[in-house]
Amino acid sequence: MSESFDEIRVAQDKPIAQRALPKGLIDRLLRPVHRFLHVEASSGIVLLFCTVSALILANSQLADAYHALWELPVSVSIGSFKLAYPFRTLVINDALMTIFFFVVGLEIKREIVSGELSDPRKAALPVLAAIGGMIVPALVYSVFQIGQPGLRGWAIPMATDIAFVVGFLALLGKGVPFGLKIFLLSLAIADDLGAVLIIALVFSDKLEGLWVWGATAGFFITYLLNVIGVRRVGVYILVGAAIWLCFLKSGIHPTVAGVLLGLLTPVRAWVPDSTFSVWIEEFWNRTNKAGLTPERRVEELARLQFIARESVSPLQRLENALHPWVAFGIMPLFALANAGVKLDPDRISDSVAVAVAAGLVIGKPLGILLFCRIALKLKVAALPDGVNMPMLVGGSCLAGIGFTMSLFINGLAFPGSEFARFNEAGKIGTLMGSACSAAIGASILIVTLLKSRVSRTQHVEP
Repeated sequence: MSESFDEIRVAQDKPIAQRALPKGLIDRLLRPVHRFLHVEASSGIVLLFCTVSALILANSQLADAYHALWELPVSVSIGSFKLAYPFRTLVINDALMTIFFFVVGLEIKREIVSGELSDPRKAALPVLAAIGGMIVPALVYSVFQIGQPGLRGWAIPMATDIAFVVGFLALLGKGVPFGLKIFLLSLAIADDLGAVLIIALVFSDKLEGLWVWGATAGFFITYLLNVIGVRRVGVYILVGAAIWLCFLKSGIHPTVAGVLLGLLTPVRAWVPDSTFSVWIEEFWNRTNKAGLTPERRVEELARLQFIARESVSPLQRLENALHPWVAFGIMPLFALANAGVKLDPDRISDSVAVAVAAGLVIGKPLGILLFCRIALKLKVAALPDGVNMPMLVGGSCLAGIGFTMSLFINGLAFPGSEFARFNEAGKIGTLMGSACSAAIGASILIVTLLKSRVSRTQHVEP
């Protein structure tokens, strides 16, 4: 430890107004954000590889085998109770994506409690931008689909895929201001929350009251377990699985259960920092005494292990543990199972494909910039440090990369064989719109960053 225990106590005894945040504390607060951005940047490459692989397979001689694999029937039965769905639906889109949405819930709660969304002044710009980035793309899509069956897909272009966005920002190098990364991260988390609300309110079937009450009881049990201090992860997994099943049978999409469970996860550590510091000092004194028996040493080390684990909040522990699995496992597998679509010229020119692409390429940046302009004009928000308007334009265009959430909502909007044509067109529109948004946004940022670098160089020269 870089600070002595006496220094820590002196710092804690000072009035709040006289305390200065030590560099180590600032680094610790920012560490989850840096780790998140690093994982997302790396996973974007894996996600792109799986997307390209899915497209190649769907347009090759292996297309029939590729589609048959994901449509394999999967059933689970206990007595007269039975679940029977295709592999893609039950395992990937319902089960694994629930874990994805659970991590989304954790990210939302982290940002609201201790991140950019915790400060109303800082949160105003990304939240308002997210609202504009949801409303305008939906309107643009609807303009193309008024009076047509494809209108039910209006929510497809509303969300941003942060993995691809951060991946492209990483490719642009260290010249990208950290403020722009945080703005886009906060925006994506805010419109993820909006997408979840839409999934819960719009894409839910007729509700089955008994199962809804079962899910409600499960959430109450989860809350009660948190209150009485149950720390066993296995207990929460069992209760969470029961809640997921209740959602699946209730008519509400089961991924909503993942988000709600993420929001219920405690954000505070059971052992506060001050207690941990004192206990470590006492542990050091106890274990350095002469005559300490091996049995006593094992007991002390077990207590140290428990104290160390519980000095990290459950939210942070779960996010750290699950985020790599989601980024490098679940999301790529989802892309591999859902991005494969035959690139038929008729589907490319389909009105649904055009509407989705227009929503992402035109609606997304237009909505973000319009609402940002209003927020800045009304002085309820300010641009992030180091970010100018051209950079904001480039970032807003990058936000048009919808991909994961767009494909997911596309599957909900156009389910089954009845909407197969619209489903395929929605996928193609998502891929086209995301690719165009990436190209336009990256190009604008490259030019803007080069100009900014040249400007700084000229300013430094005598």
